[in-house]
Amino acid sequence: MTVPPFRGVYPAMVTPFDDSGGIDYDQLRAEARRLEAAGVDGLVPVGSTGESATLSHQEHVDVVDAVVDAVDDVPVIAGTGSNNTSEALELSHGAASVGADALLLISPYYNKPEQRGLETHFREIADAIDLPQIVYNVPSRTGRNVAPDTVVALADHPNVAAYKAASGDLGQVTEVIERTRAYDFDVLSGDDALTLPMLSVGATGAISVAANVEPERTTAMVHSALAGDVEAARALHHELGPLFRQLFVETNPIPVKEAVGIRGYCSPDLRPPLSRLTEEHREELATLLDDLEETRADALADVEAAPAAGEDR
Repeated sequence: MTVPPFRGVYPAMVTPFDDSGGIDYDQLRAEARRLEAAGVDGLVPVGSTGESATLSHQEHVDVVDAVVDAVDDVPVIAGTGSNNTSEALELSHGAASVGADALLLISPYYNKPEQRGLETHFREIADAIDLPQIVYNVPSRTGRNVAPDTVVALADHPNVAAYKAASGDLGQVTEVIERTRAYDFDVLSGDDALTLPMLSVGATGAISVAANVEPERTTAMVHSALAGDVEAARALHHELGPLFRQLFVETNPIPVKEAVGIRGYCSPDLRPPLSRLTEEHREELATLLDDLEETRADALADVEAAPAAGEDR
């Protein structure tokens, strides 16, 4: 499957667990099929939202394999990053071996390499794995920002195809977009609340947590923006704004796991050391999901009228 350009919505999938703490592969496949049927543009298993930090290497590969097996027409972008370059290479080779279409590589965390070390890390993986790769910058989790100079230096590599921006710094995102326009290089939002602002300065889509809960509306928002229908995109952004905020009242993926549980999509259970959402926040989330459900019929009618990613009205 030819993947780039990365345009549209790619849910950062949750990983369902059973009562014993093992991965529930039946629920995982059902989630992949549900999201594909909702019209998303691709799927991202075993990222931060998929609790990758608590999965074994074999579980990483098995989750990617299950998602690839479950879907028909959308690309699967496997989270294979690590703070250990050799481990990231092992995970990336494993994902490639079971049919992943692209890789999402979080920047090394905890050991806080300098920018030259970050560039070397990403280049080594790009040299070794012939798949499109997305550099993922989320300094709130990693403790180190991937500077625009580093992203621009990587953009000329044929396998470094995109950048997932979750720094919260719109100025930095704008700089990366401006300085990579000469390359076949995409920028994706990694922060649902900033997706529409990023699209307004040239981003091409989102790797979205909220799309696990509201895939149709999230996709419609992004597709409308890409098609130039700013009014429709803005209306959906504000409609989904409370959800964007509620999904980060505690550490991701605690709230989104609870949300998919409330909706009955899959189990809300997490692996330790993550814990279930507090009762106060759960009640707020349940009320919000009820409110969204009440507007579902009208929202879906709007979704049906929305253009596909990149399609002009």
